[in-house]
Amino acid sequence: MDPSSINWLAILVAGISSFILGGVWYSPALFGNAWMKENNLSEEAVRAGNKSKIFGWSFILSVLMAVNLGMFLADSPASCPVECAQHTDISWGAIAGFLAGIWVFAGIAIVALFEQKSFRYILINGGYMLVALTLMGAIIGLWR
Repeated sequence: MDPSSINWLAILVAGISSFILGGVWYSPALFGNAWMKENNLSEEAVRAGNKSKIFGWSFILSVLMAVNLGMFLADSPASCPVECAQHTDISWGAIAGFLAGIWVFAGIAIVALFEQKSFRYILINGGYMLVALTLMGAIIGLWR
């Protein structure tokens, strides 16, 4: 990994994209109502949550995921011969993000199975992570 090949502004935008996607994904327009039902949450219970803690940590963790993905996508060192150098682009970024999303999806599924959650719960939460990481990878790859 060549740290100088990391575009930190792209990392920040990728983290923000995940945060924004979460707002849309878990809105009533998409999966919010189903997510609340799967978690036995009412609108009142969701409103009563500590917004600073929830959104603050969600933002920090989204950026942390983007940093981690960005490090994996950092181009090979300049000392590497051309034939072995990897060059990240939007396609490879999206694929790498998707593959990372598979890891997270599987992790969510394993925990959910032990918690005796539904397949719908797994699809909602795992699907969000899969899409979010794919989007993050595409942004990082595009913005080289």
